[in-house]
Formats: sequence, C-alpha cells, structure tokens
Amino acid sequence: MSAQIWNRRQLLKTALAASSLPLVPNFAFAATEEDERTAWYRNAKFGMFIHWGPYSLASVEASWPIMRPTPGGISEADYRALPQRFSPTKFDPDAFVDLARTAGQEYMVFTTKHHDGFCMFDSSYTDYKITNAPYGKDIVKMLAEAADKRNMHLGFYYSPPDMHHPDFRDTSKLARDNWNGEPQRSEWPIYLNYMQLQLSELLTRYGPVALIWFDGLNHQEKYDGERFIKLIRSLQPATLVNDRIGVPGDYVTPEQFIPKAIPTKDVHFSAVDQNVQKELKAGIPKPEDFQLWETCMTINNTWAYNMHDHDYKSAQFLIRGLVEVASRGGNFLLNVGPQPDGVIQPEFQERLRAIGDWLAINGEAIYGTTYGPIQGNPAIRTTVKRETVFVHIFDWPASTLELKGFEPKVISAHMLATGQSLKFNQSEQKIEIEVPSTAPDPNATVVALRTL
Repeated sequence: MSAQIWNRRQLLKTALAASSLPLVPNFAFAATEEDERTAWYRNAKFGMFIHWGPYSLASVEASWPIMRPTPGGISEADYRALPQRFSPTKFDPDAFVDLARTAGQEYMVFTTKHHDGFCMFDSSYTDYKITNAPYGKDIVKMLAEAADKRNMHLGFYYSPPDMHHPDFRDTSKLARDNWNGEPQRSEWPIYLNYMQLQLSELLTRYGPVALIWFDGLNHQEKYDGERFIKLIRSLQPATLVNDRIGVPGDYVTPEQFIPKAIPTKDVHFSAVDQNVQKELKAGIPKPEDFQLWETCMTINNTWAYNMHDHDYKSAQFLIRGLVEVASRGGNFLLNVGPQPDGVIQPEFQERLRAIGDWLAINGEAIYGTTYGPIQGNPAIRTTVKRETVFVHIFDWPASTLELKGFEPKVISAHMLATGQSLKFNQSEQKIEIEVPSTAPDPNATVVALRTL
C-alpha cells in the first residue's frame, strides 16, 4: 500500500470515528431521528462475514449437505466425523482483523455455530465443539481478543437450528428427515433453554458483542424470538439483532441479492426471496419509513471454503455492489470462507484489498452516508452525508454529466479520485457537470457536490 493511500485511509478513519450522526438534507435522515444503538452500524456500511468450521475440510457448504443431501455428496456420518481432524494450525486472528481493516471493513460477523451444531467456541453445554477437536483452542475467544485490540466491531452468527442436539430433533433419524426441528416434541423447551445458555455464554465471555446474527430458516416463530431479544437486551443492551428469529430485529437481511429500491418498513422482507422486489416502491421514502438493512453476499458461489468453486466475482463487481447497497442506505456484509488450515485464500484477499484501495480514495462517499436524492438512474448511484451529495458514476459520459431532478443548490463540485474541481451549470431541477473525456477510475468514479 502506498504512503499516500495509507495517509488518506488514516485521515478517513479519524474523521469517521470523530463524526457525529450524519447531518443530511431533507430527503434523508436527520440526526434527531437516529437511533443511538444503530448509529455505528449505519455509519460502518461494510463488513466481513466469516463462514468457517470443520466443513471446510470437505469443500462442502456449511450444514446443507446433511440437510439436503445430493447424490455423490458427503454422508451424514462422514460429515459429523470431520471435527476429528479439524486443526487449523495456521489460523491467525490478527491476520483476519488486519485483512478486514485493509479492505475497509468496519465490522466482522463470525459463525459461532452453524446449523450442524458444531461450536467454534468453548461452550460448557456441548461436547461438539472446537476445544474437543485436535486444534483444542477457542477460536471465538482468539478472534474476539484480536478484534478488541484493533477496535473492530465483532458480531456473532448463531444458528437456532441445531442438527446435533437431540432436543431440537430426533437425532436417531437422518437430518434430511427432520432438519426443520420438531417443536411439537416435549423436549423442545429444553432445547430453547440450551439456546439461552449458549447465547448467555457468547454475551458474557467474549467482551462487547456488536450484533447477534440469527439464521432461523423456516417457521422462525418456533424459537420464541421475543424471549431471546429480551435476553440479549438484558445482557448487552447495545447489541443489535437481525430479523431471522421470527420477530422484527434492528435490520433486515436480503441474501445474495441487492434490493432494487430502498427498503421500507411496510414491506414484508423475505431474506432469500427476491420476489420481495415487487413490493418495494421506487423513490425516496420518508426517514421514518426507512428500513435498516444489510445484504450478505459471497465472493464466489459458496459460503464455506470450496476448493472447486472458482467462480469469483470481480473486484469491480464487488465495489459496485458496495456502492449499490450504500446508495439505498444499506450495509454490505461480504463473506469469506477460510481454508481448513485457517488461511483466507489468496483470491479472496486480492479482491478485498482492491476494495480497500478504492475505499482509501472514495471512502468518504460510503462511510457515514445514507441513500441519495437520485434513484433509478442506471448510469449513476448517489449517497449523501451532511451537505455533500456523492455521485458514483458507473457509465462515464462523453463530456457532460447531466443529473435531472436534482434540487439541492450546488456550490462546488470535484472528483474524489483526483481532487480536480469541475465546472457545472445548474438550473431548476437539473445540473450539468463538465467531466474529463475518460474516467479516472474504471470501477466507479465519485463526484462530490457540495450543497447549501
């Protein structure tokens, strides 16, 4: 990393840390309407999701091979035996956090327990855990300590479904037969108590927990979500909670897609069903109607490490994805699946560093922003922070960038990539900005418009 990029990144981090809630024009949020609990999250915009467990040994997806087995796939017995040889001796928690920082990510979410029930922390309530595997160390503790040292927000993914626990389902059957759980059995309340004990461990042993990321799958109401929201609030009142335990949380979580319009509270948001797009309304919602949201996405096609999956999204695709998400007021949670030895594969690192390089120059147009005043223009995306509107240009114009329907009075314009001031002409409901003949940044060039 060049000294110039490093210096710009440090200045940006300092400004972000010192900033209050974003003061923005009337078409977006006002500071008085911000929820203090979610302020850091609204400002952060970009996070690292980490799906990791013994399943990385087999290059299979986390949990699903035993829930929905495919011909020729791994058997449930073989899957359950994977922890017996899971020893990621090259795991360096500091390297994980440093990579996230280099990428410009402001928070991390780690899979403490996936649907298979294997715990990556030293739970007192199960033997199916990392400290009983050959590795023998509490990975969650190691990562939490590294994150704390570097002032990185750390959240915990915790799966309410648990294929290993006999009170969640009758484990004498294969998981494919009852993987949704069996709340009708008399053992179900015992399982909910197990969840409470484990969540209490996570919220009392590992320092501040930025958020709990549930992944409740079908019929989430069976988990008595209100009970666990109250538990989390009682143990760590500042901890945020997502929307996957049958009750509304602090934010909704579209998976592997980006909403085509700004999410609002009146839309029933299904995390994985893109048909929700039909219910979204175009335009700019009132601040009180905006729904806080986060898209989670993989760099290739799988959440867990898969040595056979080489279908990597390009750095440009991911940078523009981040811009797309921010332009609608959301957060972008980008996933990595570490290798069995504990190293994040080079293809992921390369893309994360490229995003970080872009953010080192353009981060002020992402961090601390919210949705912009122009929506639905395929050539550009807009974000806003205080008195500045940022125009992210995807399709470079020949000589003049024309923005129709732009109301705020502009007093100056410049490109973030070069610092070059730009001439412009503004009339009612339109502004025309003179730009160079070629784009300074092929990923996305940002023009900052200072407004009154």
